[in-house]
Amino acid sequence: MNIIEVEHLTKDYGSGRGVFDVSFNVQKGEVFGFLGPNGAGKSTTIRHLMGFSKPDSGDTKIFGKDTFLKYNEILGKVGYIPGEIALPQGLTGWEFIRMIQDLTHIHNEEQLNKMLKLFELDDITLKGETKRMSLGVKRKLAVVTAFMSDPDVLILDEPTSGLDPVMQEVFINFIKEEKEKGKTILLSSHIFSEVDATCDRIAIIKDGKIVSQFVANDLKHATTKFYKIDFAKDKDYKDFLIKYSNNEALKILNKDDKDSWVFISTEDKDINKVISILSPYEIKEFTNKKESLEDYFMKFYKEDKEFGGV
Repeated sequence: MNIIEVEHLTKDYGSGRGVFDVSFNVQKGEVFGFLGPNGAGKSTTIRHLMGFSKPDSGDTKIFGKDTFLKYNEILGKVGYIPGEIALPQGLTGWEFIRMIQDLTHIHNEEQLNKMLKLFELDDITLKGETKRMSLGVKRKLAVVTAFMSDPDVLILDEPTSGLDPVMQEVFINFIKEEKEKGKTILLSSHIFSEVDATCDRIAIIKDGKIVSQFVANDLKHATTKFYKIDFAKDKDYKDFLIKYSNNEALKILNKDDKDSWVFISTEDKDINKVISILSPYEIKEFTNKKESLEDYFMKFYKEDKEFGGV
């Protein structure tokens, strides 16, 4: 069952800025990773999902309801962490918490206290004014208010930005617990470890367009494998390049004439053929290089010189 739906969403701000024909869904009990550098279109998509902006075309729905038209009906069931924290001035941390509780009409004190303890927000800190809080404290306050009503759906835009490494780890473990409870979570991030550790499916966005969608485990257990082969002798290295630059069992992805090594890809079914090909040569090192989420992501961005935070 699809809880979150984005269907052909387009919002064109001009000069190539915006999102263009973006479509994906998040099923009940699923953690969906939305991966891309700053400026790729993640936050624009999420602002539309939260009902803050009206699409030029396409639809955004939660629980089957249009998020722009039915915002008030959805608000109490969705926890949201914005990418940029802008807390209202003139309020203490406690006053901000109570304001959000009143807006959602949910006062779950047990869950609130659990979150305050987990993210180490004490009474003294919460009595301080929000404008004087550090970025890390503001981020923790945003996390607490997003989760304090124990919502069924969580929309998280760069949720650990500004948190220290310890709190980042606490957050990741908490997301895993929420997943086990059957929560539906959209996690927008540019932090590979965060997405890799928590997500069931992942979409990569570039220049406002989805360039890839895949099941996370398919990448982890892909049949295509990568190996670095270091030749002990330069003549073996050159002979290998001459004979196997165009071979069905392997593909040469990179090479180094100075140090006599090649980087290849091959399918699991062809590994015995590759070993047979290499057997006549004197090999110094034969190393499996597992493709990570970051490796896969960079295939779409390798031509760019700047990645805006990646």
